[in-house]
Amino acid sequence: MPVRPRIAERYARAVAAALAAVACLLLAANAGPTDSARPSVPAPVHDVAPPADDLASSGG
Repeated sequence: MPVRPRIAERYARAVAAALAAVACLLLAANAGPTDSARPSVPAPVHDVAPPADDLASSGG
């Protein structure tokens, strides 16, 4: 019959498992896409809002 581990050993294993889980979560959170995933092509001219001066003078 196996010997039951001491309470301190069980707590040490639990703390080690918790630290490993936190490390894995931090690594997974930082593994997302980088800035290079953004498109480097500028928006087409017709998608850009006109300057504020054009908006004030276009009222009819």
